[in-house]
Amino acid sequence: MTFHISQPRSSPSSRSKGEQIALNVDGACTDESSTYSSKLMDKQTFCSSQSTSNTARYAAALYRQGELHLTPLHGILQLRPSFSYLDKADAKHREREAANDAGDSSQDEAEEDVKQITVRFSRPESEQARQRRVQSYEFLQKKHAEEPWVHLHYYGLRDSRSEHERQYLLCQGSSGVENTELVKSPSEYLMMLMPPSPEEEKDKPVAPSNVLSMAQLRTLPLADQIKILMKNVKVMPFANLMSLLGPSIDSVAVLRGIQKVAMLVQGNWVVKSDILYPKDSSSPHSGVPAEVLCRGRDFVMWKFTQSRWVVRKEVAAVTKLCTEDVKDFLEHMAVVRVNKGWEFILPSDGDFIKKHPDVVQRQHMLWTGIQAKLEKVYNLVKEGLPKKPDGQSGPAALLSGDQRVQAAKSKAQQNHALLERELQRRKEQMRASAVLPGVRIKEEPMSEGEDEEDQDAEEDEEPMDTSLGGGLHNRLANGLPSGRAAGGDSFNGHPLPGCASTPVARELRAFVEATFQRQFVLTLSELKRLFNLHLASLPPGHTLFSGISDRMLQDTVLAAGCKQILVPFPPQTAASPDEQKVFALWESGDMSDQHRQVLLEIFSKNYRVRRNMIQSRLTQECGEDLSKQEVDKVLKDCCVSYGGMWYLKGTVQS
Repeated sequence: MTFHISQPRSSPSSRSKGEQIALNVDGACTDESSTYSSKLMDKQTFCSSQSTSNTARYAAALYRQGELHLTPLHGILQLRPSFSYLDKADAKHREREAANDAGDSSQDEAEEDVKQITVRFSRPESEQARQRRVQSYEFLQKKHAEEPWVHLHYYGLRDSRSEHERQYLLCQGSSGVENTELVKSPSEYLMMLMPPSPEEEKDKPVAPSNVLSMAQLRTLPLADQIKILMKNVKVMPFANLMSLLGPSIDSVAVLRGIQKVAMLVQGNWVVKSDILYPKDSSSPHSGVPAEVLCRGRDFVMWKFTQSRWVVRKEVAAVTKLCTEDVKDFLEHMAVVRVNKGWEFILPSDGDFIKKHPDVVQRQHMLWTGIQAKLEKVYNLVKEGLPKKPDGQSGPAALLSGDQRVQAAKSKAQQNHALLERELQRRKEQMRASAVLPGVRIKEEPMSEGEDEEDQDAEEDEEPMDTSLGGGLHNRLANGLPSGRAAGGDSFNGHPLPGCASTPVARELRAFVEATFQRQFVLTLSELKRLFNLHLASLPPGHTLFSGISDRMLQDTVLAAGCKQILVPFPPQTAASPDEQKVFALWESGDMSDQHRQVLLEIFSKNYRVRRNMIQSRLTQECGEDLSKQEVDKVLKDCCVSYGGMWYLKGTVQS
């Protein structure tokens, strides 16, 4: 809604300024389309806008003779001055400048040039185009400008007509007894006068998920309050939790609720892992599922029930999780100390342990069940963690690499005499077989003690060390001897793991074949990393958790149709022994097998190669001109580019 309000007569200086504004807006000529027909700015335009969309909470009040009369409002408009005449003045100014420029240029011309005019006929307007035009801003502005003005007469505050209209704001009832709505308490009347607005509640900004309002928190049920607090704080003593919940909350109810969302560690409550990592979620760092993350975090919590200190590398070695995930676990409940490890973030709460022995006993039973599950999943007993004599599982103790080496040396010294006797016995059998080929000598079984010692020696083979540093079995400088062909059925008289019928061998070979079908070239280090991720996604108790050595993994790779590429690394290379062992799938069954084999032979003699050399060698060996797409495919399957040179995948040292 727009209003034109006439201005009263003013001083001569203001009049001259008004005439100048009217001249700028309308020019010297006046007609019906002029803004100021009197050649004087004698009126001002006001445009209305809706000040609020919800007027149900507003009323017009009139106080008279000790009575307050309220009239509900159905709309509130705010008038603001409009300066559209300034835009019109600018347009007039630009038109005059354009006319002056055109007049100057026409004086130089004797006569106007004849110009060709192109006539175009508009197409019929479709219904969709008409609707878009009607809804456009320009059409609405045009309709608004074409709306005719309605002349109104203004009545002042003291005018009799104004006083007559003001009487409608007074309540016409003779008695207040008939109005039953006013027979209410002050609080009820205030609620009727200003009811809560659902629209304003929706418009309130939502607080971040990690920001809690204690006023809003205390409106929730007790179980939700405890869950939200523990999810945000992670670790909290029971006394602090009671102070946050308020003095009116029953401690027995809090104890009942806290045990559903947290576990007791050193007298303090630590939020459960499934609260932080709900089902169907995954790690933002490695992408492993929530079930694997919960097992790893439960292992960290259980370690803190045994000691105040935890070493991150030991946790990563057991859980097989990436460093970022393990660091997240530890930051939830511990602080790092230089050259010591991670210490539990809170001191042990002895007061709670003394006051609530029944809760402590119940939590101890829960931790015993979790410990048994962790020992089964992470194979802690097979890592050298014997159980207590009374049958209860004792605390798991991780063995460092030096301790394992010392234990292996001690075991080797103990079995030295046994191995000497066994070697001597086999030499005698071989000599007897050579002298009497047709006579078969019966082998006497070893004694029970020797059988047990030999079995212990076989079990001493350590599972695969998947750390970056390499394990005890990584003794070759660049992998296995080249004589171990992938296509043979045995090596030195012993069947290869890929040919074995054990479930472990079948599962391992299936993993190796699937991995090399996706990635044609892998170093041993990268293959072990992928195997760790595969183990982390397996369910508890899977056959592959029985322990896979480096040697068994390499034998399975060779038995699966792969070959080791003896890449000539530079003498000063920083690559570890596992990174120098490069394996490649020799035959995958597609059309690019021959091209890949030629490429792998090139890298068996060169550490890095230029692209033009690869393309010329492929053309020479394959006897045809390969397209750029075929060469790109082979390079993408097996190589990476760095600094203008091409390297086999995993061998480039930046």
